[in-house]
Amino acid sequence: MNVSGTALATIGLILLSLSGNSPLKSITEYERLGHNEANNALYESAKTRNSDNSSELNELVEEYCVRCHNERRLRGDLSLETFDAALPEQNAPVAERMIHKLRAGMMPPAGVRRPPEDSLALLAATLEERLDEVARTNPNPGRRTFQRLNRTEYEASVFDLFKIHIDASAFLPTETISDNFDNIADTQILSATLLESYMRAAAQVSRDAVGDVNAAPSTTVYKVPKTTSQVGHVAGTPLGTRGGISITHNFPADGDYVFELDLHPSPDGQLFGLTSGTHRIEVAVNGARVALLELDRWMSEGDPSGLRVETPEIHVRAGPQHITAAFILEREGPITDLITPIDFTLADPNMGVGYGVTTLPHLRDLSISGPFVITGVSETPARQRIFTCRPTAHDEEKPCAREIVSSIASQAFRRPIESNEVDELMFFFEEGREEGGFEIGIRNAIWAILSSPRFIFRLERTPEQVEPGEVYELDDPDLASRLAFFLWAAPPDEELIQLAEAGKLSNDRELERQVYRMLKEPRAASLATRFASQWLRLQDLEKINPDAQLYPYFNQQLKEAMDRETELLFHTIVQEDRSILELLTADWTFVDEQLAAHYGLQGVSGTEFVRVQLDDENRRGLLGHGSILMLTSEGDRTSPVLRGKWVMEVLLGSPPPPPPPAVPTLEETEESNGSRQFTTRERLEIHRDNPACMSCHRVIDPIGLALDNFDVTGAWRIRENLNQIDSSGELYDGSPISGPAGLREVILKRPTVFRRTLAKNLMAYALGRRIEYYDMPTIREME
Repeated sequence: MNVSGTALATIGLILLSLSGNSPLKSITEYERLGHNEANNALYESAKTRNSDNSSELNELVEEYCVRCHNERRLRGDLSLETFDAALPEQNAPVAERMIHKLRAGMMPPAGVRRPPEDSLALLAATLEERLDEVARTNPNPGRRTFQRLNRTEYEASVFDLFKIHIDASAFLPTETISDNFDNIADTQILSATLLESYMRAAAQVSRDAVGDVNAAPSTTVYKVPKTTSQVGHVAGTPLGTRGGISITHNFPADGDYVFELDLHPSPDGQLFGLTSGTHRIEVAVNGARVALLELDRWMSEGDPSGLRVETPEIHVRAGPQHITAAFILEREGPITDLITPIDFTLADPNMGVGYGVTTLPHLRDLSISGPFVITGVSETPARQRIFTCRPTAHDEEKPCAREIVSSIASQAFRRPIESNEVDELMFFFEEGREEGGFEIGIRNAIWAILSSPRFIFRLERTPEQVEPGEVYELDDPDLASRLAFFLWAAPPDEELIQLAEAGKLSNDRELERQVYRMLKEPRAASLATRFASQWLRLQDLEKINPDAQLYPYFNQQLKEAMDRETELLFHTIVQEDRSILELLTADWTFVDEQLAAHYGLQGVSGTEFVRVQLDDENRRGLLGHGSILMLTSEGDRTSPVLRGKWVMEVLLGSPPPPPPPAVPTLEETEESNGSRQFTTRERLEIHRDNPACMSCHRVIDPIGLALDNFDVTGAWRIRENLNQIDSSGELYDGSPISGPAGLREVILKRPTVFRRTLAKNLMAYALGRRIEYYDMPTIREME
């Protein structure tokens, strides 16, 4: 299967098409209200089916598999004593487990007697053929409860409605990750507290969207990550500056605001990092400087204002505005004459200011307070979208409000709205109008819309007279919603909505056209920033902070560049219609100046990402990405265990079992023999002496050790603790491995495993539910 960018579009069609009698109709276009076993007629037909190789395959299972997988030994909690290769549908979950293990080359394991490879391939292919035949006759679409908008989808929905950016994490709790993703319906919590959080968010959004001429002064604080470099340029800040912060802030009204900047203290309470010279901070609104603040080198936490500087009151217009606060770059070249400036100082402020520590102050946070003097509310992008009519007389207010409310509600609920639904919302308009006039009424109605279950939950209509267990077809508005949240992580746009309302979206040709159109939209980047990021566990990057003294060059900007590199690789493969195998083999990547230097690449400057060729085969594909290598490390050492586990789970779809209880960690293993420090490989060998550890570590350790030439931050190295690194080993199937290139080669020996793993994850993300054994025939149909 050559799943390329176009094939990803095809996957979208497979998942979401409504073709009448297609065997693939079991994937997303239908919902089953309950689960039924295969009907008796089908079962009896399969039971009497005669196969030329069934006896031979049963003998193979008996000879090579049952010796371990029997009722007595139950290896892997699996018994095959009664398994019949002629009727795998009788125990489809077990059959699918067998297929995966066989395709991956994991069974029978190395070191035991194995049949010829072609016999194992025949067994896997025969089981697949028979399970797929049953699925074509009796498709099982599974079932899914309704989903609610998660943080990302909520932010996207608000932006789609009003063109304002909000931080949903300020209102909504952290999403539960299940089956790798944060949109799995069964694990999305629902409580009174959560609904209150959505209502608080609705109140803030409606205020930001409409504006508030009566806004009371308030303060919003934006934190600067401790690891943000104060030497390098921060994306979004003006040229000629270093460090600082760049944010978009929604101002509720035209008025006067104060910008306050807090700096980090040293352990003695003095200003951290400032020993000499002049240091100034520029505050800018939409790129225009509004204040220039000079730091006092003698300021301390004991002062009345502490380590804070602030602007005078500055007039700012209502709506979203781009705010930056950054240090003026007083001179080019090295900041200090220290030999090894540790820019990553705030990982350990107690290191003080001295040899090896950069002598620069660090911005801790930016606070925006106000408004103090309100002069009105300007026409913002949100207000232009909301107020599509303007009443000039009292009797025009209600018809105008009904037009506005109906339009916003229809878009927010992602389907046409009924007249009685508008009547319910108009009650909130009337209530608000009585309290404060027309605009307050509209704001109140918007709050009601955003607090409605029809907005918070992705509810889908069940046709009338559907019986339990009956399969039914999605209507076009629900299809539009599923398609948009899958490919864009956002609501459907006007074109999708109009097609859905006309009943044309489910037409195969039109649906295909829409999928291709959507994949070319900028919003399709969410397949990289949302799907690929979660599948590849990029969110775990935030949990890793390399030791400041071991990796003094590391900072937040480098971490973000690593994340961006991986997202751009995936996005480009989709956009350019390339094979997904290039996720492993790509001899090109995207870097900015800092990441290029980290990889030892020449000729790249600036903070913009550029595409470069990779001559070093060890750096190619995901296995050479700093993001992957760092998220599978500890803060002060590499972790072959984590790296091996990541490859097995993420790329091969075979997560190892959790470690048994009371097993000592690698940190508890001896670090030296008195005369020299052990390498990670040597410590793992000692750790594996524990019999409870051997079975899993013999599978995952060789994979992780193949990547051990990459350090914690993904930089290439040839020695550890002055010892030469040995990255050779043997895969679980006996194939030799040597280094990253060798590991990539053995993975590509069985590309089907990687392709199916990607397809399973893509399907789970698209459907918002776990992938079960009965989904595998559809995944195989994608090949």
